[in-house]
Amino acid sequence: MNFYAIKSIYLFEMARTWRTLMESIASPVLSTSLYFIVFGSAIGSRIADVDGVSYGAFIVPGLIMLSILTESISNAAFGIYMPKFSGTIYELLSAPVSALETVLGYVGAAASKSIILGTIILITARFFVDFSIEHPVWMVAFLILTSVTFSLFGFIIGIWADSFQRLQLIPLMVVTPLTFLGGSFYSINMLPPFWQKVALFNPVVYLVSGFRWSFFGVADVNVAVSLGMTLIFMAACLTGIWWIFRTGYRLKA
Repeated sequence: MNFYAIKSIYLFEMARTWRTLMESIASPVLSTSLYFIVFGSAIGSRIADVDGVSYGAFIVPGLIMLSILTESISNAAFGIYMPKFSGTIYELLSAPVSALETVLGYVGAAASKSIILGTIILITARFFVDFSIEHPVWMVAFLILTSVTFSLFGFIIGIWADSFQRLQLIPLMVVTPLTFLGGSFYSINMLPPFWQKVALFNPVVYLVSGFRWSFFGVADVNVAVSLGMTLIFMAACLTGIWWIFRTGYRLKA
């Protein structure tokens, strides 16, 4: 294992975050704070509670998950797309750096950014609502697992994209709608029976449900199912990345 290569890629990607601190950290935190003000204060004051939890506190896990999903995908996709765009990807491919080491460097940096962002948003939420975390170990586990999984997914998108427009296509047209419809701002138990069944086909439901359970001990889906679905999606992403490096798909063309 070439740890120097992993460290170099990781530090280079993390350095980009510190250079663009306003875009990488401040902007998502500000956007999430506005969600807390609008949904938590304005709308939340008109809703008694959801599953025994005040609405302002109820949306905290959903908002954190919303930020983690979008930022993990964006950071990982942009991180690997830029070497393709500039042509430096060929230097990386010809260097004594394996596919595993490349993925660890890029995905590790993207996941680290998302974990830092999620932690900052969690701290920020305390200024708006009062909440407690019933299962802190599981909360951290879901936070890390989701960040890594969707960083892997973003890595695939970055390799697949052949333009800046396509780089944003899946996050904007697929991931964001699924996140808003995945129970970030409501419990799927509030939906009519038919739409409850339809919602179970949304993979984000399982992520939000498991993460919310770690906070309040309530969930729309059994936590074991949530964990299992997340691990299955991670395995699918790992399989996709393995195939990409094995075939050279959009890397060696």
